[in-house]
Amino acid sequence: MANESESLQLNLGSLRSAMALTLHTHHASRIWHGRAPSEGRAGIVGLNGYISIMNKMKRGSEQDDPYSDWWMLRIEEKLEQTRTTLQTLREQVELALADVPATLSIGENLNVKPVKLPLFVNAQLGFMAVYLLADYDEIARKLILAHHTALIDRSTLERWLNEGAHALRSLFAMSQLYRYSGTQRDDFAANNAAARQALEKFGPLPQDVLEGTRRSRFAPPLLRRGNSHPDTDTSSTDQQNNVGPEAEDTADDTGDDSVPEVDDEEHPV
Repeated sequence: MANESESLQLNLGSLRSAMALTLHTHHASRIWHGRAPSEGRAGIVGLNGYISIMNKMKRGSEQDDPYSDWWMLRIEEKLEQTRTTLQTLREQVELALADVPATLSIGENLNVKPVKLPLFVNAQLGFMAVYLLADYDEIARKLILAHHTALIDRSTLERWLNEGAHALRSLFAMSQLYRYSGTQRDDFAANNAAARQALEKFGPLPQDVLEGTRRSRFAPPLLRRGNSHPDTDTSSTDQQNNVGPEAEDTADDTGDDSVPEVDDEEHPV
């Protein structure tokens, strides 16, 4: 009976759930898409590309690459800065909308044909950016409504929309600098050739990161060489067995895809 129970547990697969993001403004849709590089124009990574990079970064951290851990900490800090910027914009637009007379009732301006985007996210830092894009989409809707109802002028609308978009694109652009080093902390302890090459290529690391005493709050359990099990009992439902950080992800790094944009300008109310 015990062997049968153990066999049943070993045959269990990974947990999965269907996820999708609904966007109502073409401002948020453009940030999702990014822009593919073309002659005379540099590419702009979108949310889709950012998510792909976060998936690779998480796998690098799992494999005890201290540089991946360092990048997770930096991205987490950048995410918080972006969240603060969007929160400030939200407070500004809420303050503008508060000038609507009490006798006037204005409902939410929702797109009659919003775009629904399927999500394939394996990293918590990816989800955090999804939440930020959803926030920006809502802020954009409220800004368009405030402009339509003469509560803010065109220049204020464009300035605030650009501030939010710039904060998100700055986050995504920063993620593009990440590279998997191919090293583990044991390499640095041994001061071997791989560690020396990584130091020369990527620069020194903070000592607490190198020692593994400071990691992101979303850092995965470690998989060290010769050990097929994580250092802790924490199970991960989104790990891909035998997949390295440089493997292909569901999303490409440009974030460009064939999802149609949405039109939010003609009938904002």
